[in-house]
Amino acid sequence: MSYVLWFIIAFSIVGAGYGYAGWRLIIPLHFPAPWNWVAWGALAVLILLPIATMSIEFNRIDIPWKTELEWGAYVSLGFFSLVITILLLRDAAWMLVIAAQKLFAIVPWLSAGTSASAAPADPHRREVLVQSMNLGVIAAAGGLTAYGIYEARRRPAIVRVDVPLRDLPGSLQGFRIVQISDIHAGLTVTRPFVETIVEMANAQMGDIVAFTGDMVDGSVERLREHVEPLKNLQGRFGRYFITGNHEYYSGALPWIEEARRLGFDVLLNEHRVIRQGGGTIVLAGVTDSSAGGFIPGHRSDPHRAIAGAPAADVKILLAHQPKSLYEGAKAGFDVQISGHTHGGQFFPWNLLATIGQPFIKGFHKYGETWIYVSKGTGYWGPPVRLAARSEITVLTLVRAGTNSAPVSDMDS
Repeated sequence: MSYVLWFIIAFSIVGAGYGYAGWRLIIPLHFPAPWNWVAWGALAVLILLPIATMSIEFNRIDIPWKTELEWGAYVSLGFFSLVITILLLRDAAWMLVIAAQKLFAIVPWLSAGTSASAAPADPHRREVLVQSMNLGVIAAAGGLTAYGIYEARRRPAIVRVDVPLRDLPGSLQGFRIVQISDIHAGLTVTRPFVETIVEMANAQMGDIVAFTGDMVDGSVERLREHVEPLKNLQGRFGRYFITGNHEYYSGALPWIEEARRLGFDVLLNEHRVIRQGGGTIVLAGVTDSSAGGFIPGHRSDPHRAIAGAPAADVKILLAHQPKSLYEGAKAGFDVQISGHTHGGQFFPWNLLATIGQPFIKGFHKYGETWIYVSKGTGYWGPPVRLAARSEITVLTLVRAGTNSAPVSDMDS
């Protein structure tokens, strides 16, 4: 599916959702003309605002108040996503209540013991109830949006994961991989946030730093200043980067060169050998699973990434999307490290994140291959996270059987 087609489908769904919200919230207010048209016009502007913002970004148009426009567009998108979700849940519950009432009315033995005739409905009372519930929906969505912004913009958590491996040599016991993923610099993620990420990642003193894609949303020219702090990341055995789908939306080839300028070793279906003491790690990286649709020579291929690799104690695959696991396991990798899903970020967006992916977050085993899926270090689109806090992950190689907690979170 082309990005333009995806864009049209996504915003058709969003437009339908906004229309539903208008039907359930604006019509019951019974605004007199012309105020009813003003309300619908305002809703139409809120639908178009994120579309206009994305178009400005992709066409690299510079306008006054651009930052304020972006914040307004994406906060409103997050807010209305929650409004629509709560409305749908409320109306589904309402329909169940009505269906139950009708069932009681038509099945005599269910209604036994109840009054023979129900009191007629009071239209005024019903209207007051509807208006009160609508205000409750808006208040709940507003509260969740405010909390979600706080969660998205706060410092990421440090998540520690022990990766148990059979026959791990003592020289590799405790080898630490610091994972960063899905920063999405641009739009509402800017240099100060990136500086915080670098400071926190360096404090973990990783043996390597693995950036598993989606560094940016936008061009190198516009975002170079915002990602510049990434050149200060530190790893004893290097810093490694793989492409995510958003690199291809933003211009993969320029961003690959920029990542190299920042000091990353970019793995495009290739591997590197890391030796510590008598232990050997093969670290491979693949391009994003969608890459072949943008650049044919970039088709993601875990088998190619490990071709010609020497015998190793541990084989690790960096793959942006978790679904690379299916081929990665066939290629014989012991561990896969991924991102892409943002842990769902917030409901109902998490439903989209699950499509085609074996796992949405956390530490799992598939056959003989361990996989860790990061919730992401930044966020995309609405600056909202609910029950999916951003993270910097520290994956530590340990010999299987070591007494330790597989996953632990640290508030930082």
